[in-house]
Amino acid sequence: MRKTKILVVDDEHLIRWSLEQNLKKQGYEVVSAGNGEDALRIVRDEQPDLVLLDIQLPGISGLEVLAKIKEHDEEIIVIMVTAHGALETAVHAMRLGAFDYINKPFNLDEMAIVIRKALETSDLRREVQRLRGEQAKKFGSPDIIGSSRHMKNVLDMMEKVAKSDASTVLVQGESGTGKELVAKWVHYKSARAERPFVAINCAAVPATLLESELFGHEKGAFTDAKAMKKGLFELADGGTVFLDEIGDMEMGMQAKLLRFLEERTFRRIGGTKSFSVDVRIISATNRDLIKAIEEKSFRNDLYYRLQVIPIYLPPLRERREDILTLTSHFIELFNAEFNKHVTGISKMAEKLLLDYTWPGNIRELKNVIERAIILGNDETLLLEHLPLEIVAKASSQSAGLTTFKLPPEGIDIEEVEKELIRQALEISDWNQSKAARKLNLGIDAFRYRMKKFGYLK
Repeated sequence: MRKTKILVVDDEHLIRWSLEQNLKKQGYEVVSAGNGEDALRIVRDEQPDLVLLDIQLPGISGLEVLAKIKEHDEEIIVIMVTAHGALETAVHAMRLGAFDYINKPFNLDEMAIVIRKALETSDLRREVQRLRGEQAKKFGSPDIIGSSRHMKNVLDMMEKVAKSDASTVLVQGESGTGKELVAKWVHYKSARAERPFVAINCAAVPATLLESELFGHEKGAFTDAKAMKKGLFELADGGTVFLDEIGDMEMGMQAKLLRFLEERTFRRIGGTKSFSVDVRIISATNRDLIKAIEEKSFRNDLYYRLQVIPIYLPPLRERREDILTLTSHFIELFNAEFNKHVTGISKMAEKLLLDYTWPGNIRELKNVIERAIILGNDETLLLEHLPLEIVAKASSQSAGLTTFKLPPEGIDIEEVEKELIRQALEISDWNQSKAARKLNLGIDAFRYRMKKFGYLK
């Protein structure tokens, strides 16, 4: 592992030598310079991680050196050292980008603490940038799969919302259609991408706690409030708050949310100070809010305040042309996760996926493909890799065997026969006589097929 490199810049030889020896004992790699010109040359040639820079130098001043270092590389940490303790000079240095300053004569232990703090802060900043970069990479391009007319309209709307300053967005759709993914996509494609994205499920948090989660509370505001706590609106200032299942928010909390949306200010529970924040609110629900308004379980005024920009996600059964595209995407995803090498899906399995109504939508399809990838050992996903309940439901939802039409591309009759044998056995709890009767076969003929397909040794 590379050692942290520190550049010591001071015109006094004894100070340079003392700092070099002490820092080397702490495990750092140390270089030094006696003037600003040499310091800038070392910065260019050796790229130190941190610079201890004396303000009073012969030739160009320490402040000029600081400005040039920051011009060369903003990430280099600079700690100023001064014998004068002039507050105005120190403030100027901080404005130019210095991390901190320390007065001469300095204590070596104090110096070590300041250096360690500076390096830890720099590491934390880089880690935050890395995580933000990963999030931007993950959601910065359309990871919402679909080429159907419905999804093209949704993606077009999402692009417009991301580029706008719209403060409230309402995403509606059935469970499993990808409402949170839409919220994240909009956030990470917007000018708010560098600020926090925080999410909360309004149905999962008790009504008594939701206000504290959103607005925060002061110490002593209620029995368990042993310390001050900032709420999500405060923590996400400049970013996005995703309120999932907002249709399940109780009426009292709806009134408080409406007031916040109208004024963009709030008070922590038990507090008197008002806070103003700039957050985009993206709400989501699988409920019919118009019906909820009629039933007096959702506020009419809140609904119209939330749905300034409405986005409707269609269920998977209304965008069947996306089913196989999504299937290919999930196969690729789980191949990488589980080190599998599935290259495609059989025609019969493909037909079943297209015939099934997918009540659980994309989430259900994703789970089905994940299960098939984990349990299957073939390069092709077959009918036998799919859950029995889905095979049975898809069969009942289709026209049935008596009106079955051979697709133009044909089918593998052996695969159909094998799947029927498997289903008959599972439905009959592997009682061979019962299974044979379900297929109108004699027991000998049924056992012959069991052996043929490896179900009987």
